[in-house]
Amino acid sequence: MIWFLRVFFIIVLVSMLGVTSWASTQCALWALPGSVGGHPWFIATLFDTYWAFLTFYCWLAYKERSWLARLGWLAGILLLGNIAMAVYMLILLFRVPATARMEDILLRKA
Repeated sequence: MIWFLRVFFIIVLVSMLGVTSWASTQCALWALPGSVGGHPWFIATLFDTYWAFLTFYCWLAYKERSWLARLGWLAGILLLGNIAMAVYMLILLFRVPATARMEDILLRKA
């Protein structure tokens, strides 16, 4: 399972870096047309995305013991989204052996 998760989060990271880089070459983020930024589905998707980021962060805050790490990862997640989340998961997943149990990833160490 650890190998699967490593591959999965590598794919997430590479695809997010790729699509973000591509989008950046197409237009600046702040150049979003008002008709898009004010669209109800854009707003709903933005709310959905940030609530998901904060949900993931709740688990991350449980895992991390240092307030500095917690605040740093919060800033990273809110600014970089799935890129930061994939990096966090890859750090965790490469710290454990491939034979580790899911508890080793999901639960805080004693």
